[in-house]
Amino acid sequence: MARNNQHDLESIEHALRAAVLAAGASILSELLAGIGSGRRQEPVLCTCGAAMLSLGRKSKPLLTILGEVKFSRSLFQCPLCAATRFPGDELLDVVGTSRSPGLRRMMARAGSRATFKEAQQDLAVYAGVTVSTKDVERVAEATGEAMERWDAHERSVLLEQVAEHHPGKLSPLFYIAMDGTGIPMVLPELLGRKGKQPDGSAKTREAKLGCVFTQTTTDEEGRPVRDPDSTSFTGAIETAEVFGKRIYAEAVRRGLLHAEKVVVLGDGAEWIRNLVELHFPQATQIVDLYHTREHVAALCKLLWASDSRFERAMRLRWWKLLDRGQIETITAQAARLLPEDQKALADALREIAYLERNKKRMRYAAFRAQGLFVGSGVIEAGCKTVVGKRLKQSGMEWTLRGANAILSLRCMFVSGRTEEFWTQRVA
Repeated sequence: MARNNQHDLESIEHALRAAVLAAGASILSELLAGIGSGRRQEPVLCTCGAAMLSLGRKSKPLLTILGEVKFSRSLFQCPLCAATRFPGDELLDVVGTSRSPGLRRMMARAGSRATFKEAQQDLAVYAGVTVSTKDVERVAEATGEAMERWDAHERSVLLEQVAEHHPGKLSPLFYIAMDGTGIPMVLPELLGRKGKQPDGSAKTREAKLGCVFTQTTTDEEGRPVRDPDSTSFTGAIETAEVFGKRIYAEAVRRGLLHAEKVVVLGDGAEWIRNLVELHFPQATQIVDLYHTREHVAALCKLLWASDSRFERAMRLRWWKLLDRGQIETITAQAARLLPEDQKALADALREIAYLERNKKRMRYAAFRAQGLFVGSGVIEAGCKTVVGKRLKQSGMEWTLRGANAILSLRCMFVSGRTEEFWTQRVA
């Protein structure tokens, strides 16, 4: 362990870590000895109700955060249906897996934050754990699916309890935001789906993402301040109808029924408007100001395509009207300036219709006077960090199952709910 006649501290560190882990694995093997084996006071019952018979002890290797250990436990089989059980596996939460809960937790976290290959490398460097890239993928996706089942059960319970709810102390301003973002998919997941490619085909499927957060204060200038650590996310690639129940349940979990005022932020998409009318009919709806500015800018380009200087001047003028919530003034002026080109005319009419359709959701001066957020930056950032950062990297293509599993993982981690999941899972 020498390099240039000097001690190689890095080699010493790695050697000592390997020795410590090996010693820990040896101790862990001793601690596991006898768990799930030996005489039992109560019979082991099959799911069919029959008492199961012992077939002796079976051994399996367990890969843990300390290294590999041997785990010997009793095997039981049902004399009626031939089903088998390992009570020891159930006690240690290793049914159907050779990875310990601690290691699965590490693998799931690593796989949710980086590519499976990078996660495999990080585990080796940071934890001294050697697993394959495929192992990380399997464990991360299985954990994501388990989190989604756990969350789905919680959602169903919450929705059943809504009818019996009796509001207590009211909470601060309560915000709900929704958006969609495309996730690149493998070809079989895209067959028969319309898309934005020149030939009408699709390369992505839309993941719907929702978030909930609260606000209790404004700053010295009256601008809203989001409560620290109050944001939670939920999302999946699913129909708007199913997602509506998902975001509603998340809102209920977070205190919707105790909220004094509810605000929904979005981009004016039809599916979002429909969900709000169904699940949050009393909410104040606000179309993201910056998204609306993009529509106004697009309208200006259509009306003054040949005069970029005047187009810029009118865009800035209309943005000021937009800030004051004077949508009717913008649409009235635009209606008198429609282009003659048929395609440009159709596009301009579509932009005007968008503004008219959402004008009640664009009273930005009035919303600001109430100290409300008028931008959906939180959910847009979520689309980039929760979804894009992990699921939309160069060259990635997902199956529906894999994408939803990792998306569930991402939402749980970003929302700070993983400890809750692991605790309740083993309770």
